[in-house]
Amino acid sequence: MGGASSMFGHLLVAPIALPLATGMILVLLGRQKLALQRTVSVAVTTVGVAVAIVLAVSAAGGDYTVYRLGDWPAPAAIVLVLDRLSALMVLLTAVVALGSLAYACLGTDRKGSHFHALFQLQLAGLNGAFLTGDLFNLFVFFEVLLIASYCLLLYGGGASRLRAGLHYVTLNLVGSALFLIAVGLLYAVTGALNMADLSLRVAQVAPSDAALLRTAGLLLFVVFGLKAAVLPLYFWLPRSYAAATGPVAALFALMTKVGVYSILRVSTLIFGPLAGPAADLALPWLLPVALATQAAGVLGAVAARDLRRLQAYLLITSIGLMLAGIGLFSQGGLSAALYYLVHSTLIIAILFLLVDTISRQRGPSGPRLRPAAAVAQPALLGILFFVASMGVVGLPPLSGFLGKALVLAATPMDGRGIWLWSVTLTAGLLSLVACSRAGSIVFWSTTATSPAHRRATDESRAASAMTTTDGPTLDGANWRTAPVIALLGAVLLLSALAAPATRYTAATAQQLLTPAGYVNAVLPPR
Repeated sequence: MGGASSMFGHLLVAPIALPLATGMILVLLGRQKLALQRTVSVAVTTVGVAVAIVLAVSAAGGDYTVYRLGDWPAPAAIVLVLDRLSALMVLLTAVVALGSLAYACLGTDRKGSHFHALFQLQLAGLNGAFLTGDLFNLFVFFEVLLIASYCLLLYGGGASRLRAGLHYVTLNLVGSALFLIAVGLLYAVTGALNMADLSLRVAQVAPSDAALLRTAGLLLFVVFGLKAAVLPLYFWLPRSYAAATGPVAALFALMTKVGVYSILRVSTLIFGPLAGPAADLALPWLLPVALATQAAGVLGAVAARDLRRLQAYLLITSIGLMLAGIGLFSQGGLSAALYYLVHSTLIIAILFLLVDTISRQRGPSGPRLRPAAAVAQPALLGILFFVASMGVVGLPPLSGFLGKALVLAATPMDGRGIWLWSVTLTAGLLSLVACSRAGSIVFWSTTATSPAHRRATDESRAASAMTTTDGPTLDGANWRTAPVIALLGAVLLLSALAAPATRYTAATAQQLLTPAGYVNAVLPPR
């Protein structure tokens, strides 16, 4: 049973229920039926893309769709809320997930047990985090996606993954504990956890409880900062993402966006200008932290000696730019940040998949930035790496350039503007240097290999093209680039449709800055 405010109401639960039910079914299928698991997983994920498109069309008009589980009235009900922002995030998740899953079906899913079940559970957690209208259930969906991510990070085994997984699990357990403490404090001082209800109650907190309220709010932002990988809480990300398999790292590009989404949602809905003693709680910190994150990320990229770590640090750099746009706390800044968020997520996912393909073809050197055997497809992979590097650096005519330009254009020409322009332009230049150096080493600094080295390379390429009874015969060297090209097509589409895309993000920013519509849609008339 559920209550909904539009004809799309019952469809709103599908992005959570479909992958959750599919994950449980895939566990029952077992490892011996990998071909069937692939078919089911890809089919459900494709349906998820279709559902996400329908929901995005529904939200584009500016209406809110509310689904009340059990048809209980808010704020007692567990509610799912669809607005422009959550629809955008669900659609982005579906597109990246389908590309990552298609790549995984070319052999990565063969390295262990229950890959597809874990993948679907991760999707359920991601979509739930974007759609929930309740702070406690945000914590619950965080835990669902984190538990799945622990297993996906370790998927395939190996000492490096185990070491990275230990740090990743430890830090996220600390983050989960802080999240629970923050939620408990908020409930203690407000008596509410529904985000719409909280937005009204925080302004009414007694002066004697104001310090507890601010403490709870700051703890929330610390937790979200940990998930988003901002300075100084980003140190877990490069090692973890570098250790993960290619499609898992591509899917994990969405994980940091859960933190960014949560910061954006909570700072506009709960701790906005009308939050009384906690008004604009994170605003003084967002822009300085964003600039520091952008600087630290690009310095790590320049220093990286491994392709996977390079992409991880470029991801951190992009997080800094997104948060800078959010820190401006204006319609232009938020709109630019959202447009750049979509671009960055797609381009980082592309790079993780592309780096995995390149690493497979370089023999024992893998992703390490040192002279090695030439890749089997130098022209195709070189072009893809060049275009993807243009996207992540922010060169025209791709959407990354427009996203950066929009953030800079939204910046007031005061002290903040000087710092933001300086850091962003310097970060772009250093990112270009880092990507150029990596491309030169991989595609130009090839070595005359020994017979033993050639045999190892041939074995690596053969493993990439292996045929088994678990699935169709696929030549890995030819097929692995297909999901990369498809996702790159999405980036090109975002560039070509920049005008309608920016109109959508501008409308989303305006909706976020006027939270009364969200509150009125979720809560009954008073």
